[in-house]
Amino acid sequence: MNQVKRICNFMSNNIAVLIIIFSVIAFFYPTGFSWATNFTELFLGAAMFGMGLTIKANDFRVVFTRPKELFTGCLLQYTVMPLAAFALAKVFQLPPDLALGFILVGCCPGGTASNVITYVAGGDVPLSVGMTVVSTLLAPVCTPVLVYFLAGSFVEVSIFAMMRSVVKVVLIPVLAGILIYRIFPKQVNKIRDFLPLVSVAAIVMIVAGIVGTNAEKIVTCGALVMIVVALHNGVGLLLGTGAAKLLKLDERKVTAIGIEVGMQNSGLSISLATANFAANPLATLPGAIFSVWHNISGTIYAGIRNRKNTKQPQQSEREAAEI
Repeated sequence: MNQVKRICNFMSNNIAVLIIIFSVIAFFYPTGFSWATNFTELFLGAAMFGMGLTIKANDFRVVFTRPKELFTGCLLQYTVMPLAAFALAKVFQLPPDLALGFILVGCCPGGTASNVITYVAGGDVPLSVGMTVVSTLLAPVCTPVLVYFLAGSFVEVSIFAMMRSVVKVVLIPVLAGILIYRIFPKQVNKIRDFLPLVSVAAIVMIVAGIVGTNAEKIVTCGALVMIVVALHNGVGLLLGTGAAKLLKLDERKVTAIGIEVGMQNSGLSISLATANFAANPLATLPGAIFSVWHNISGTIYAGIRNRKNTKQPQQSEREAAEI
């Protein structure tokens, strides 16, 4: 059992490496993975269900005990990243498909990977989890509305169709997971250590499927997408960190907010692109590449921030006890 737990932890901590490995395989052997795009919504729903199973009542207490920090993170999440994606699409004069893909990524809530990276960075993990939970629950409204206003100039956007998609692949699975944990806490706790593996496998298959389906197109526009993805992610990390510093928060909160803003639920952007924009096949590509890059950049950012966070251990311990 302990050996299995170690394997799960290893895979969770090295998700970026796994995504790269399977993406490379999918690129050279596309027929082996392109089928996965038919199950994108199922894979993402499974990942969101797993997230719901890990949410405890304490995670919601952050809403009441740290409203300023949580509000700051969620506000930045749904302003900095969407507007940065729109600006980059204009500056680089991206074709409509790619512009849509970047805006989809920018308008999505924070991803669960941000919680892991925050932990590695020595940041405020309860705050990180709280921001992820709240931004995810807000996604059925915020994501479609933002995409409608920002991407409507590039392609036709059906706001209500997107709302249905987000409710189906995010809200319902998350709430179902929370409900099941509420009813069967002992049984769920027995498998808690294995739940991250569900999310890892789901995201790896989603990205590999997109790479396999778009292998030829990656050759022609992959470099451009990589550059814009890196800029988009960097803007989120820097502005999220900068805004938190302006509010004079302690370093652990600064780290949590910076990571939460910069790391998106790119799997959701891929799912929305697949379900709602079949006529724009390249819209899935930014999300796929973002899935790889934000784990790499997040790990680098974590290493930098970890040095600052270790200077305030006593203050962090007191705040953690309040949660």
